[in-house]
Amino acid sequence: MVSSEPAHFDVVIVGAGLSGIGAAYRLGAEHPGKSWAILEARDAIGGTWDLFRYPGVRSDSDMFTLGYPFRPWREARSIADGPAILDYVRRTAAEHGIDRRIRFRSRVLAADWSTRDQRWTLTLADGDAVTCGFLYSCTGYYDYERGHEPEFPGIGSFTGRVVHPQFWPPDLDHAGKRVVVIGSGATAVTLVPTMARTAAHVTMLQRSPTWISPVPGRDALADRLRALLPAGVAHRVVRAKNIAFSTAFFQFCRRFPGAARRLLTGLAVKALRDEQAVREHFTPTYDPWDQRLCAVPDADLFEAIRAGTASVVTDHVDSFVPEGVRLRSGRVLAADVVVTATGLRMLALGGIRPSVDGAAVELSEQWVWRGAMITGLPNLAMCVGYTNASWTLRADLTSRLVCRVLAHLDRAGLGSVAPRPDRALPRRPLLDLASGYVRRSIDAFPRQGDRDPWRVRQNYVVDLLQTLRGDLGDQLVGVRARSSADRAVT
Repeated sequence: MVSSEPAHFDVVIVGAGLSGIGAAYRLGAEHPGKSWAILEARDAIGGTWDLFRYPGVRSDSDMFTLGYPFRPWREARSIADGPAILDYVRRTAAEHGIDRRIRFRSRVLAADWSTRDQRWTLTLADGDAVTCGFLYSCTGYYDYERGHEPEFPGIGSFTGRVVHPQFWPPDLDHAGKRVVVIGSGATAVTLVPTMARTAAHVTMLQRSPTWISPVPGRDALADRLRALLPAGVAHRVVRAKNIAFSTAFFQFCRRFPGAARRLLTGLAVKALRDEQAVREHFTPTYDPWDQRLCAVPDADLFEAIRAGTASVVTDHVDSFVPEGVRLRSGRVLAADVVVTATGLRMLALGGIRPSVDGAAVELSEQWVWRGAMITGLPNLAMCVGYTNASWTLRADLTSRLVCRVLAHLDRAGLGSVAPRPDRALPRRPLLDLASGYVRRSIDAFPRQGDRDPWRVRQNYVVDLLQTLRGDLGDQLVGVRARSSADRAVT
């Protein structure tokens, strides 16, 4: 039943995943007097970590940086699996009472800003509506309803089973079966060693070589520090160490690509013990971090290949045949199960259609300020994490920035603010990655510029210094809130 008077909140957070729960904590801690709610499209907390159920699902970032700075990670493994991360997110929500302020099965379809009323009206999929003074999208940038599904000729003739990791069937039993995993991204390098433990054999089929680096599954220094120091202190020290290392390694790769290639190649050879295989399958033509670098904890992918339970083939799919997958080379990979780990699709603002006073706002024509707020859209921010480091690092910074903006609104007596460029900016893609999933969809996203505050950096240390400092009044254009007398007249 549609409510005649929509519920109103000072702030609405969209999404109850890792980012949304962190945003709610920051909002409650820094603005305890404000009313807020989380609107979650599904019926559970956790976002990605509740949705993805494929074998071995895990993070490719360490939990000291992927976890929240305000809640120490206490588990043994630094690279955690999906169930452990989901439990961590849910416990955080419960401990801070956030779970009681989530409205489940509340998918936001559209958001219209009223200049007259200085508020957003959110249209939900069930026909209901909610209004708010500030809208914060924590939906990430992936389309969780649909994955990227290339058209494979002859797929209907395949007599085995085809599955997509995003929608893993709970009844799939791959034990003793021949499996082909199409893809070589983070999902594929997780699936292959996990499925290889019980499958007859698993083949990772990639179109071109991929940079893959082994990393420790446990952090030895973290183990020592947690035995000596209080949990909170140890967490902060290890977090700082990991931030410094990941930042330095990324800068090393970008500034010295030749040396980075030699380093990664050497690590792969040490783990695989087969120089020819590394040259053929794990030495790409692109430089490290032109695309996201895949990490494999404890070299498990390489261990599975060495053990003979898994293999890698670099070739293109020609077509499916009844017995498996035919390659361009003419070779047929026999399979009982084919997993199309071909990537995700990107979706701006979780598919929310934004408008101002009834006029649609084309996101691709806008710019992003501080990696968060969007020109042309008052009192709206989106959460976009780093591509070269843990998502939560920027997510938490963005939430703290939103809290600063809310404080600025209150202090200045403004109803709304929006970023406005002082002069023309070049249009650059929001994400500077050559990955296929980025190239396919990035044109639908708002753009970044070539200078601060319009540049979306991939450097947490610089962002930390800039995000939490500076006068917001010099960068955001405000609209003064109307008095109660003004509203009475209108």
